[in-house]
Amino acid sequence: MCGLTGFLDSEFLDLDNLRARIQPMTDSLRRRGPDGDGIWLGEGVALGHRRLAILDLSEAGAQPMTSASGRLVIAFNGEIYNHLDLRRELEGEYAAMPWAGHSDTETLLAAIAHWGIDKTLCRATGMFAIALWDRQDRRLLLARDRMGEKPLYWGWAGQTLVFGSDLSALRQHPNFPMQICRAATAQYLRFCYVPAPRSIHPGIYKLEPGCVLEVDGFPPAAPPDRPLRPGERLETLSIRRYWSLNDTIESGVYAPINNEKEAFSSLDAALNRAVERQMLADVPLGAFLSGGIDSSLIVAMMQKQVAQSVQTFTVGFEEFGFDESPYAAAVARHLGTNHTEIFVTDHETRDVIPELPDLYGEPFGDSSQIPMHIICRAARRRVVVALSGDGGDELFGGYNRYLWGSNIWNRFEPIPFSLRRLVGATIQAVPLAGWNSLSCFDNYIRPKICGSGRLGDKAYRMAERLRNVRDRDDLYFSLVSEWSNPSELLLGTFEPCSQLDDPLPSILNKDPIARMMVQDMRSYLPDDILCKVDRAAMGVSLETRAPFLDPEVVALSMRLPMNMKIRDNKGKWALRKLLYQHVPPSLIDRPKAGFGIPVGVWLRGPLREWAEDLLKPEKLAADDLLNPLPIRRVWSEHLSGKRDWTYRLWNVLMLQAWRERHLGFRGI
Repeated sequence: MCGLTGFLDSEFLDLDNLRARIQPMTDSLRRRGPDGDGIWLGEGVALGHRRLAILDLSEAGAQPMTSASGRLVIAFNGEIYNHLDLRRELEGEYAAMPWAGHSDTETLLAAIAHWGIDKTLCRATGMFAIALWDRQDRRLLLARDRMGEKPLYWGWAGQTLVFGSDLSALRQHPNFPMQICRAATAQYLRFCYVPAPRSIHPGIYKLEPGCVLEVDGFPPAAPPDRPLRPGERLETLSIRRYWSLNDTIESGVYAPINNEKEAFSSLDAALNRAVERQMLADVPLGAFLSGGIDSSLIVAMMQKQVAQSVQTFTVGFEEFGFDESPYAAAVARHLGTNHTEIFVTDHETRDVIPELPDLYGEPFGDSSQIPMHIICRAARRRVVVALSGDGGDELFGGYNRYLWGSNIWNRFEPIPFSLRRLVGATIQAVPLAGWNSLSCFDNYIRPKICGSGRLGDKAYRMAERLRNVRDRDDLYFSLVSEWSNPSELLLGTFEPCSQLDDPLPSILNKDPIARMMVQDMRSYLPDDILCKVDRAAMGVSLETRAPFLDPEVVALSMRLPMNMKIRDNKGKWALRKLLYQHVPPSLIDRPKAGFGIPVGVWLRGPLREWAEDLLKPEKLAADDLLNPLPIRRVWSEHLSGKRDWTYRLWNVLMLQAWRERHLGFRGI
């Protein structure tokens, strides 16, 4: 795990000027790589690297690294878990391989030199972002792993093509476009993250997962009018897929495993192999343990493979209600891990908030970013690498929306859309107080039933879906949208298309749950979940690994029919069955929960002054960006307790905090 950056320039700067530009770009990635740095300079090109040493801690693993022939230079962020297998393949085909050390970077570079980048990446199992310079052909290649575990930004700073692991590095270039992209802002307000291929800055993009970007010769002088997508070209620059999620889905659906015994056996073997590969490290290694299905299964498989106790970590919260640490501790005791619990107060949790604009580089509105960073910070005191259960929900049907989203649609679909709109309008015609009084009455007559509080919020959300949802895909967007109409907030802009508008495999047309899962895999997983984990961990120089995202496991998950993922109104059915071989159901079976922190309560209390300052009308409207009226209305309703607008407000507040930190409010 490391950080990379660089640029390709047509100015032919001398070496001193190249170094003067690349050095601050590289230095900005220090937290990603505290163990060393390196720079390589060529004719109009510069590569920078910060190293977090995981494999081969010697100088033989230092980067940027030049191939044995001297033709290729690489800056690499990530891990190639099967690099020893690739070495054996290379040695079988090319007997005299001049290895200098045992790093996966050296293996990867040798493989690319012999097989080419596309064939190498198809054989590689790992997480990675790669910048490769071909000195002979004057060709730049950028590549990103299949599922998007490692970030890679690229774009234009003036006429220079810049790239790197983090926007902080690109911003160090003197010609970087320090403006805000309104199209990206519209998407952010809807989803609470900026979906690839856009970034928050105009002309700066995210390379999509499973893709290679190639520049032959000099880069184009200016960015395109819209983001370049896989299969498209702009002069000397092109993007292509070396791996396709859609193809993997279709291959799996056409070769299903319908026999449950075979399915469990295959999944158990694939996950164990993935865990074994990802435990390869020359530094201390552990795992996150929440006590949920995903992390518990990963830890159980880790513990089964080693004699010593696995180091596990969880975070508990002393001053507010939701706390998973007792569940994690019970699982840890059963498995015999060396378990660490860190308990933090409300005040300590809130202290993370000022760090968020720098940690995430662009606006990011998932409030679980806070406890994620806290647990990473705790783990880094003991280990350098931590395995996680990320990806289990998307691949095996774990989110609640998969369970009841389809039920909602089955009730909606028979009703003509015009009638649904009328019913929705009728619901919203009843004042919130009226709906909430009904919930109070219901709780009074059924005190032993878990209360139906805030019935008005639920009724209004249902009414909004009745009025706007036309088909299954509309329903998905309504479930994952925070501000369902961003154009109401943005002044003079539009909401563009994203990769979520790309066609899904036609074989999924009749399976609404599978369609939701695939949409999550191609956007929510890389741009929210994996982004959250990567930035939270890299902020403390911790490497995280996700065995569920191993290519073998991903491909196998596509072969399991839906009734092996969701059954008896429970998600992750196959994973549960595997976990029950290691942990009693009584320690696991409980309602799904995430990292819960009382942000909504804090906004009415200790965070109110901070929020009020960021939500001042003049700051919202600075640079003619946001319309203050709907935001101030939501803020007023939240403060009064009339509505719970926690997530909408956090979304806007993270945008405002980012603007204040990186752009200032220049319109004031």
